[in-house]
Amino acid sequence: MPLVVERSGKVAKIILDRAPVNALTIELYAEIADTFTSLSADPDVSCVIFTGAGNRAFCAGLDLNEFITATVDQDPGRAQVVRRTFAAVRHAAMPVIAAVNGPALGAGCVLASVCDIRLATPEARFGLPEVNVGRCGGTAHMGRHLPQGILRQMVFTGAPISAEEAYRLGFVNAIHPADALQAEAEAMAQSIAGKAPLGLRLGKESMNRAEFMSVDEGYELEQSYSTRLMTTADAREAARAVVEKRPAVFVGR
Repeated sequence: MPLVVERSGKVAKIILDRAPVNALTIELYAEIADTFTSLSADPDVSCVIFTGAGNRAFCAGLDLNEFITATVDQDPGRAQVVRRTFAAVRHAAMPVIAAVNGPALGAGCVLASVCDIRLATPEARFGLPEVNVGRCGGTAHMGRHLPQGILRQMVFTGAPISAEEAYRLGFVNAIHPADALQAEAEAMAQSIAGKAPLGLRLGKESMNRAEFMSVDEGYELEQSYSTRLMTTADAREAARAVVEKRPAVFVGR
């Protein structure tokens, strides 16, 4: 199976497993979208880790063997599937951690960008090499994270940036040795999953909605979400647990 889903408590791990470099077919794009949509509908999932199998790449982007056989007439339909996939990851109901275990190129770079948090190995690279194969794209998503000068350099040269540069620019949250990456991602995911489920989901939704609003409008929206959380049993339990200096017990309502 090119996509593997593992569960550990409230954490789900989604693994791209398509040797040798986890390249994406349109069928795999659709499977990723369907998987994230399904997990979003599961109240028992509070965090997702998205990673690649092996040690050669997180995801090398679109499968070029499939791409060169596609016709211009097919392209709009294929593009719609791709957009649905990126939207399903970005708007997943729960936080998503990308554990980038190698190069993330083209669509692979965009997949990392639509996750909430990115952890990487020193061997990871992030690139938008579409110009090398007569295409363009990905900058609408990557432009949320990178300065325009860096982004345009990546697009026009096709050259990737290193994990260290991505970390310096704030795109990558942390760099871990390859043999520690998955454990670090799992530890962070379990920590996140220990928070109030509704707080995580409503908090993420509010951030996604407020991202491109003005500061005043965005903060007003966030306050409305905070008011919604006040009506939940978990919010009251969280506050009591802090006051009583004990672990909180959340029930998801």
